[in-house]
Amino acid sequence: MPSSHSGLTASPEWQALLAHRDSLQNRPMKALFADDPERANRYFINGAGLSLDFSRNRLTDEVLTALMDLARSRKLEDRRAALLRGDKVNITEGRPALHTALRNPGTDTLVVDGQNVTAEVSATLASMEAFVEDVLSQSRTGFTGKAFSDVVSIGIGGSFLGPKLVTEALHPYRESGLRCHYVANIDGTEISETLAKIDPETTLFLVQSKSFSTRETLENSKVARKWFIEHGGNDQAVASHFMAVTANKAAAQKFGIDPSNVFPMWDWVGGRYSLWSAIGLPVALTIGMDNFRRLLAGAHAMDTHFCDAPLEKNLPVVMAMLGIWYSNFWGAETHAILPYDHYLRNLPDHLQQLDMESSGKRVDQQGKPLTYHSGPVIWGGVGANGQHAYHQLIHQGTRLVPADFIIPLQTHNPVATHHADLFANCLGQSRAMMIGKTLEEAKAELASSGMTDADINRLAPHKVIPGNQPSNTLMMRKVTPEAVGALIALYEHRTYVQGVIWDLDSFDQWGVELGKKLGENILPRLLKPKDSGETSDSATDNLIALFRSANGL
Repeated sequence: MPSSHSGLTASPEWQALLAHRDSLQNRPMKALFADDPERANRYFINGAGLSLDFSRNRLTDEVLTALMDLARSRKLEDRRAALLRGDKVNITEGRPALHTALRNPGTDTLVVDGQNVTAEVSATLASMEAFVEDVLSQSRTGFTGKAFSDVVSIGIGGSFLGPKLVTEALHPYRESGLRCHYVANIDGTEISETLAKIDPETTLFLVQSKSFSTRETLENSKVARKWFIEHGGNDQAVASHFMAVTANKAAAQKFGIDPSNVFPMWDWVGGRYSLWSAIGLPVALTIGMDNFRRLLAGAHAMDTHFCDAPLEKNLPVVMAMLGIWYSNFWGAETHAILPYDHYLRNLPDHLQQLDMESSGKRVDQQGKPLTYHSGPVIWGGVGANGQHAYHQLIHQGTRLVPADFIIPLQTHNPVATHHADLFANCLGQSRAMMIGKTLEEAKAELASSGMTDADINRLAPHKVIPGNQPSNTLMMRKVTPEAVGALIALYEHRTYVQGVIWDLDSFDQWGVELGKKLGENILPRLLKPKDSGETSDSATDNLIALFRSANGL
């Protein structure tokens, strides 16, 4: 096990990084570029079809070495091996985290606690392939014999964010005419709006829940089942229109789903890492199983890179340690994800859950309170849109905001000079964040426009941009299944590496449970015809009373 948290901040590796930070406090990045013509080439690495330019960081060779020294002092290489061989890295629940096994091509057998994980994964992929082929070939039809036209995936959290991201990211690879819809929120508007768009005779429902008891998913599934029966279906037809991905096969059968239409989930796969399992069925149904396997291959290529590449040339490790550098040594509280591609527009949402559920912890693996910050707030949005919104805060606000710019070199949709414009915007924003604009430059710019000295002195301070905002530029040739698989796996491993440094359990999420449990206790008080007289705190009691009054209870 790694040393305790108190040992982390007192370690010589940590102290060395504090000294490096002090030496760089007043040294702008543009000076680092001016002093080193080879900087861009030296801080550029490749892996699994992705390329990372990390030259626009508050970084020197000495800092990079010190960051890797910190990683080695936390036994990162041993912890990496433990993850990949199936050790119980989920400490609080006593489980391995074998999402990497889900995309292993099956050439290497992995046995964990006597269970042949590789064989189970291969069997599930074969079942998925047969199911997808039956649907797409129209040998499997709805209860009236009509081919399926729509698939509705009902799930929340990891059962929703990852599949939705990939379905939209790989839209150019659609092999079927199936329209894919996602229902996650328990707001009745979402399920109502979705049901209004579809035909019960030609809609396939996928209920995605490991426990088959997640309230949002179960209640939405009940609404869908009731709607289906009210619009011509029956209990027998439910078996041909409703599928499930769950570890609770008995509950799925009780719901009315045929046992042959239940795909497995395993305890060793966390929800936010489950995209690669049968949870990815909506993806496979829309892009075809061959493309789904290409997605898995891209993720596996990143797993191989993560396993084999030296730490200094390892994409997840370098990105993780830069995140540590800014979170713990420069006081950065947030991290922006900026995909410059419309198909990747949902990447920030998926990475929010991946990173913030994994690293949003306040105790170490021994249960001791942390004396340093763990994960930052992850946020962001698509491409050039942000330049006309929140980029302003990055450029001229008071906070340090590291950013990842993500862009393909080629587009699926070459329209006029749009992609060149997009690429220019991406490079222009990262360069502006780095170089900024000094007071002298602002004054000279205003003077060249013929402005008076009084107006120059009044306006120039408002045009100053401090610069020195760090960023990474992450590229792929094109948004392909392999590239998307590698990209998501990159961030999974980046998150794990940071958890190793911070000594966190990156695979539990106990904080999510409290609000769910309290909500379950409040629900009966909202729905009973007569107030039960129970009390919580005064704010909760007042809001319950408002709800009951507004709804005639």
